[in-house]
Amino acid sequence: MNAHPSVGVIGVGAMGGGVAASLRRNGFDTHVRDIRPEAMQEGVALGAHAHPTPAALAAQSDILIVLVVDVGQVETVLFGAQGAVAALRPEAIVMLASTLDPDDVATLATKLAAAGAVCVDAPVSGGPKRATEGTMTMMIAGPADALARCEPVLAAIAGKVFRVGTVPGTAAKFKIVNNLLAAVNLAAGAEALALATAAGLDIPTVVDVINASSGASWMFADRMPRALADDYAPRAAAKILAKDVGIAATFAARHRVGAPFAQAARAAFDHAVATGHGEEDDAIVYVCARTKLPSR
Repeated sequence: MNAHPSVGVIGVGAMGGGVAASLRRNGFDTHVRDIRPEAMQEGVALGAHAHPTPAALAAQSDILIVLVVDVGQVETVLFGAQGAVAALRPEAIVMLASTLDPDDVATLATKLAAAGAVCVDAPVSGGPKRATEGTMTMMIAGPADALARCEPVLAAIAGKVFRVGTVPGTAAKFKIVNNLLAAVNLAAGAEALALATAAGLDIPTVVDVINASSGASWMFADRMPRALADDYAPRAAAKILAKDVGIAATFAARHRVGAPFAQAARAAFDHAVATGHGEEDDAIVYVCARTKLPSR
């Protein structure tokens, strides 16, 4: 008999697919739901049970992990037609792992409580590779007893877990601050590399120098090799970071922080989406930066 809780993952894309893989590797009874048939098939190949609706998945899950794109999708999979909430098990835990506005997380937590469920605010960071390895970073906030019940799941899917509070929405604030830096670092790194290209420098050497010097960042080291290889297969799509830095800029304005760097990064990613690159890897911002440099 499996001593682990049964876990459902709604949204088995780049990150959710990695989460499902980590759960299966650690022996969890895992259930998956995605609107894309190919994602469902990949889940089944891992040994997970695929379900035709979020409600069907919820009926088989003690803990639900929601890893869809935005708050609209979260609302749909939880409260829409055949949504998960209608079939939740008693005292089920819903882990909101998508990057969301903190106010939206608080509203969702209230609605889940009214339905008899417990909300754990649990955004993730680290990319698909670390999700698959079970080494991603998570920020979590929620009632202490719910967090305790989530411990086996967290141990299976994350390398570092930061317990940042008891009120849902708190972890979302931490994630927004992180994402502001991630977007700014990537946009600035792409701009620096575009300048180096225009100046006729040897770009692989530029990357090596930066990675060993004060201009280094995790985002630069992770994304720029993809740019050099002209590899824009989406691990993290540009439209996702555009959405995330948009949330950060709005959150900053709400707190009367000017955040000019967030605004500049937002413009860079909005430009990538507007020019048809939203579905490509967010390293594509390097190409966009090159095309926006003034001619000499």
